[in-house]
Amino acid sequence: MKIALSGKKKFYTFAYQCYLMEDEMDNKRMESLKGMFFMAMPELNDPNFHQTVTCICQHTSEGAVGLVVNRVHPYLVGKDIFKALNIKCCQEIESLPIHVGGPVHNSEIFVLHGYPFDWEGCYMITDGFAMSNSMSMLRAIANGEGPESFIVLLGCAGWSAGQIETEIKNNVWLFSSMCKDILFDIPVERRWRELLKKIGVDPVLLTSTAGHS
Repeated sequence: MKIALSGKKKFYTFAYQCYLMEDEMDNKRMESLKGMFFMAMPELNDPNFHQTVTCICQHTSEGAVGLVVNRVHPYLVGKDIFKALNIKCCQEIESLPIHVGGPVHNSEIFVLHGYPFDWEGCYMITDGFAMSNSMSMLRAIANGEGPESFIVLLGCAGWSAGQIETEIKNNVWLFSSMCKDILFDIPVERRWRELLKKIGVDPVLLTSTAGHS
């Protein structure tokens, strides 16, 4: 198994590109979906996204990047990830669930987390959520000294320019603001249904003709 860490230089390049993209977005007065939860409509049968909840980490005229937050890797846990990175981890982290963040860059590690936000390479998504993947963050998590709330993911999801807007028009997704309880308190297998209920949608009655919240 080969696990890749994006690395300090690569992550800063990504963050800087996101900054430039945000600036371009502001100049064009685009509406950004950054910081939203996307819930797949039941008819979305793509195995990568069926009944998923995805956090949109970045959305500009160039496209979008997200992290699926309700899929757990079938066999990898914390000790496997940290062993691959040659990082010793404490016993409580050995069984840490590893989420499948999406089909893109599926050997790269991402950490979606809450407070505090003073970690090296921390990229803010909203006032209450950030994404990081620095070695200092991973070492802290391995030692049981990471952020107050977090999930570790392998891979991410990506959309090309205009793709996510087209999918919304085609009723592929419902969306809602990110919320801490869904991300960190609700069990993975219940996140999709609980988030739908939170926005007033009954999953049983949901059809592809529904609009967005």
